[in-house]
Amino acid sequence: MTPPSSAKQQTPRPGRAGSRLSSSTGKKAVMAVTGVILVLYLVAHVAGNLKIFAGAEAFNEYAHWLRHIGEPAVPGRFVLTLVEVVLAVSVVLHMWAAVSLARRAARARPVRYAAGRKNRASGYAARTMRYGGVIILLFVIWHLLDLTFATVNPAGGEALPYDRMVQGFAPERWPVTLFYAISMIMIGLHLRHGLWSAFQTLGLTSGRTRRPLQLVAGAVATLLVLGFLAVPFAVTIGVVK
Repeated sequence: MTPPSSAKQQTPRPGRAGSRLSSSTGKKAVMAVTGVILVLYLVAHVAGNLKIFAGAEAFNEYAHWLRHIGEPAVPGRFVLTLVEVVLAVSVVLHMWAAVSLARRAARARPVRYAAGRKNRASGYAARTMRYGGVIILLFVIWHLLDLTFATVNPAGGEALPYDRMVQGFAPERWPVTLFYAISMIMIGLHLRHGLWSAFQTLGLTSGRTRRPLQLVAGAVATLLVLGFLAVPFAVTIGVVK
């Protein structure tokens, strides 16, 4: 029989949840959950953006629907505001987990390894994620000011969503379109890296599955990037006007 004292020692202590969250496994779980939320948002967002090819009326109706989901059961914009809060919290937690894990990995390897192909690849991925994350953060701020709050959009805050989009990516604003394209590419690289890391964490990348999963991660990221870039480029070249 197990002594009563041993059974008592195995009883979980209060506060274990916090310690699990601060562990590497807990932070990876936070990154995974928030990553899934952000990917689902990107898929929904690109699907909504592509409605602009259906014309001004269809795109404006979609934008109006977003602001009135759930009415009259809930106040106007309630659901959209809730989604925005969840996204903001997810971004903050995702960044916190990523920075914490990077710092922990750096402390665990105080001595640099000899230069090699694997280490160069790891360093490249780390730098891409680090600087890409900064670009993405700056892009999100600009994107909100430009197309959500319209404080820097030529069409102004009273303009309809379709007009904001067309004015925002007008040919003369090509630097904005270029910045948008660079940011989308960074998001694509980040997404590909995140999906591949998730596959590795789940233990799915060994043997014959390695190459197909690499292709899946790359394909998902590429399709999302192309979907997002389709709208600004279509406006810039005059397909959408």
